[in-house]
Amino acid sequence: MKIKAANTILYCKKWRETVEFYRDGLKLLSLSSTDWFVEFKLNESARLSVADETRTSVKSGDGRGVTISLQVADVDELRSELMQAGFAPTPVKEVWGSRAIYLHDPEGNRLEFWSGRAKA
Repeated sequence: MKIKAANTILYCKKWRETVEFYRDGLKLLSLSSTDWFVEFKLNESARLSVADETRTSVKSGDGRGVTISLQVADVDELRSELMQAGFAPTPVKEVWGSRAIYLHDPEGNRLEFWSGRAKA
């Protein structure tokens, strides 16, 4: 199997708030948008989409069992930017030899931002 791209789809009860979180709060670029589905660009081959559960056959997991783990260039700089934007990320923690912070979206999904050596 040769995977060319990846897209994680979050099915949400709080769809509008979650779209605003990723679009306006985290400033992710929207690649496509309808009145119930938005696809955001993470990088050249990875996407994160947000779907309104009332319009799909898949329901929200209410944030249980989901961590979106994203490697960034500088987790300390990102933490400062998030705090300036009004978010409350966790303090920086040492995790698997890297430095990480955590934040939850309105749906309860956990985001892990990390930098440093690659995780094992």
